[in-house]
Amino acid sequence: MKVKRKNKVIVAMSGGVDSSVAAALLSRADFDVVGVFMKFWAAPGADSSVSRWNRCCSPEAEERARKVAQILDIPFYVLNFEEEFKKRIVDYFLKGYKAGRTPNPCVVCNKEIKFGLLLEKALAMKANFIATGHYARLRPAGEGGQVKLLKAKGKEKDQSYFLWQLIQKQLKHVLFPVGDYTKKQVRAMAKKFNLPVYNAKESQEICFIKNTLKDFLKRYLKENPGKIVDMHGKILGKHQGLWFYTIGQRKGMELAGGPYYVVDKDLKKNQLVVSDKKKDLMKKELIVKNINWLSSKEPKLPLKVRAKIRYGHLHPAAAAQIHRIGAGKRYKVIFSSCQRAITPGQSIVFYRGQELLGGAVIYKGF
Repeated sequence: MKVKRKNKVIVAMSGGVDSSVAAALLSRADFDVVGVFMKFWAAPGADSSVSRWNRCCSPEAEERARKVAQILDIPFYVLNFEEEFKKRIVDYFLKGYKAGRTPNPCVVCNKEIKFGLLLEKALAMKANFIATGHYARLRPAGEGGQVKLLKAKGKEKDQSYFLWQLIQKQLKHVLFPVGDYTKKQVRAMAKKFNLPVYNAKESQEICFIKNTLKDFLKRYLKENPGKIVDMHGKILGKHQGLWFYTIGQRKGMELAGGPYYVVDKDLKKNQLVVSDKKKDLMKKELIVKNINWLSSKEPKLPLKVRAKIRYGHLHPAAAAQIHRIGAGKRYKVIFSSCQRAITPGQSIVFYRGQELLGGAVIYKGF
C-alpha cells in the first residue's frame, strides 16, 4: 500500500513564543515540521567588527529556538541572510529616510526575506509550506486556489497590516498557525506544551537599530543642517537634517514656545516645516502609487474601504474611498474624516470587513 507523504512545512523560528507555538501546533497536526532560524544583518562596531547582534536573531534567540526544536523533536537549521537583509531592507530603509520619507522596514522584510528568500529555500527543500508566528489568518477564496488574507482573531495583536505586499504566489504556500488565537491563549499553550519561551518578552522596536533611530541615521546619513520654519515661512530655529524628523513629531526640535509639531519637509529648500497647532496635522486625502491587490486583480473603482495608515489597534482603520488618478497607477484616497499625521513612506492598508484587500506606500498627504 502506498503511504501518503505528510505535508512538509518550514517554520521560521525566532526563539519567541509565537513562532514556537506555531511549530508546536503544526507538529501536533501531523505535519512534517522543520525549524529554521534566520540570521540578519547587524551594524558593525567602530572597528568594523560586529559588536552586537540583530535584536531578533541574537545568539540567545537562536539558543531558545534550538531548545524548542529539541523539545518538539524536529530538525533545526540556521540560514544566514545577512547580506540580503542589508541590501534589501537596511539600504531601502536608509534610502527612504534620505529622500524625506519614513519607511516601514518590517513590511519590506516580510515580502523580501520571510516570504521571499525563505520561501525560495523552502521550496528548494521540497517543502509544501512555510509558517510564521504572525497574527493573521488565511482562508480559501474560491476558484483557482486563491487565498484571502484576514485579520487575526485577537485585534490587539493583529499583524495583517505588515503583510499587504504579499502576492498569491506566496500566500498559497503560507500558514499562520497562531492567527486563530489571542496572545493570551498562545502563551497558555506554550506553557501547556512545556516550552520555556512561554513568558518571553517581545520587542516592538526595529530589529537592526541598537539604541535610537536618530543615532542610527546619524551614523549612516550624517548631518545636513537647515532652517526650521513655521507654515508662513518664519524662521524659528535650525534642524540637523530632515531625515532625523517625521511627520507628527513633537520632541527633539529644541524650539522656544510651542509645543511644535512637524507638519512637512521641504527637501528643495532643506526646511523643516512646523506648527504649534495640532489641527495642522489633520488631513483628509492622500496619494499612493502602485497598489498591491492581494487578489491579483484590481477591483472596480471608486471603491469604499476601511483604510489604516499606521500599525496598532490604537490606530483603527477609517472609512475611505479609493479613486484612480488618470490612466496610470496613481490613486487618491479620500477619508470620511480627517486623519492625524499622514506620513509619506508609511503604509496604507485597505480592508473590507476582516479581509485585507491590498495596500500601498503613502506618497503624499494633503
